[in-house]
Amino acid sequence: MHQTADLQYLLHSNPTQFPAHFSSFTTTIAPTHHNFHTFSTPRLEQLNAQPTYCSSDNNSIFEDAEISIINERKQRRMVSNRESARRSRIRKQRHLNELRSLVLWLRNENHQLMDRLNRVMERHERATEENAQLKEEASELRQMVTGMQLSSPLVEFSYSPPPEKALQINNS
Repeated sequence: MHQTADLQYLLHSNPTQFPAHFSSFTTTIAPTHHNFHTFSTPRLEQLNAQPTYCSSDNNSIFEDAEISIINERKQRRMVSNRESARRSRIRKQRHLNELRSLVLWLRNENHQLMDRLNRVMERHERATEENAQLKEEASELRQMVTGMQLSSPLVEFSYSPPPEKALQINNS
């Protein structure tokens, strides 16, 4: 019986849809020469004198039916919530798998980019070293030319590179 006490707030104070005396309430139409219809309402004594049609057994059956309906609704809601939670877990797992896949792809992409960057940096370093070496050679050659011009000002100087250097210059 404690179940019904917990669920009393869900039940109406009057278990039927209409008051118990409502079924005996009748409307009489009496023709008059002023109005087509005149409605008469029962007197207060008539309303109080009407017998109630719901016995305690009927109330108990009604309460049991209400409790049964409420329990069915709870059960359906519980099943629906479980199914919703299951779908939510599946979505969450799918999202986690997608994120893991994305992490792997991004790590691979990062590794490839780092390798590419290292190769470019190595080439840059070699080009910088070669550039510094060529600048040093050019500076030395300028000094040689300047030195030769100072030692023999009357002789015209024409520079011809050694044969291996001439081939490199012509092929460039």
